[in-house]
Amino acid sequence: MMRWSIPLVLSAALWAATAPARFREHTIASDLADGYQVLPVDLSGDGLTDLVVVPSRGDKVWWFEAPHWSRHLLVEGVEQPINAAVCTYDTKGRPEIVLAYGFSNYPRKSPGVVTVLRAGADVRGVWSSEIIDQLPTSHRLRCADFEGTGRKVVVNAPLAAETAEPPDYRGRVPLVFYRPGEWRRVVIGADAQGVVHGIEITDWDGDGRDEILVASFLGIHCYDYQAGQWRWQQITSGDPSPWPKGGTSDIAVGKLGKNKFIAAIEPWHGHQVVVYTPGHSEWRRQVIDNSFRDGHALLTSDLNRDGRDEIVAGYRTSDGRVYIYAATDPQGASWQRLHLDTELGPASCAAADLNRDDRPDIVCVGPAQRQLKWYENLGP
Repeated sequence: MMRWSIPLVLSAALWAATAPARFREHTIASDLADGYQVLPVDLSGDGLTDLVVVPSRGDKVWWFEAPHWSRHLLVEGVEQPINAAVCTYDTKGRPEIVLAYGFSNYPRKSPGVVTVLRAGADVRGVWSSEIIDQLPTSHRLRCADFEGTGRKVVVNAPLAAETAEPPDYRGRVPLVFYRPGEWRRVVIGADAQGVVHGIEITDWDGDGRDEILVASFLGIHCYDYQAGQWRWQQITSGDPSPWPKGGTSDIAVGKLGKNKFIAAIEPWHGHQVVVYTPGHSEWRRQVIDNSFRDGHALLTSDLNRDGRDEIVAGYRTSDGRVYIYAATDPQGASWQRLHLDTELGPASCAAADLNRDDRPDIVCVGPAQRQLKWYENLGP
């Protein structure tokens, strides 16, 4: 079912100051229990971006086919799924989906199964599943080209150490990757501690190779692959509150013209939206919103094509919100908050061009509301 709403309207002064995009809301589904991640990817091979929705409970994963959003069962029998990524394609050009399931916040109860899903003769039928690993609390799957060869690997970031116990989660958290085709676990390092909730894959230093930014109880750190070795470097310690109430939960890297910034939710499942901008000797921390409860969705995207990224963030309670934050100066010293949705509490949001108009749209899934929504970018 699709529901159209009137485009969002803000004061003339605010629009003039930030020149954000306008959005029209579409409700794709209203019966999705426990939606945790939404992954935009063309599964049908028609050039349109479909949507995979990974729940945090149950044993089924669904996908919605563009442009009419027909629902298809992707896979079943995968208890407690948590995250998926598409980094490679088969010989027919169809994506291989890597899925993590068997997840629990209690490491001793979390087998952390990692499997590769492949389409059969009919992409709309149930996909086959090949288990490639079991790593407790496997939680975040992302694609990275850390060698600069164009061949991406699948990065797996567990939530916590295998022996960790809540609420302190003491222990070092491994970070690993798998080379497609081999699907063998390769350890990157185990330097993060506490809870690792978010990772960001980006060419952090502009050398043509991806780095891995890690958000944990220790703050934000960077794994950089140089001369055959992984280097671990601190960027910032995050929220200064004492363990386990400090550090960083989610991260996204953005740009304001040539100036780089980091957007973050702090602390774990926290109440703050934070922006980090480079200073002379350290990254400056600025809290731009402290009204969140269970902050969980975060991304950056140049929504109005002005060369400056906006921040999209939301929290996943029953009365949650989705906001857009737009910088009002080139350095990111000041930000304006705009309402995108006051009725959805997202666990996940993503940016993708869903209607091929060369504008980044936003799609979010809200577990409490059981909804999947598309916010169509209408331009400035």
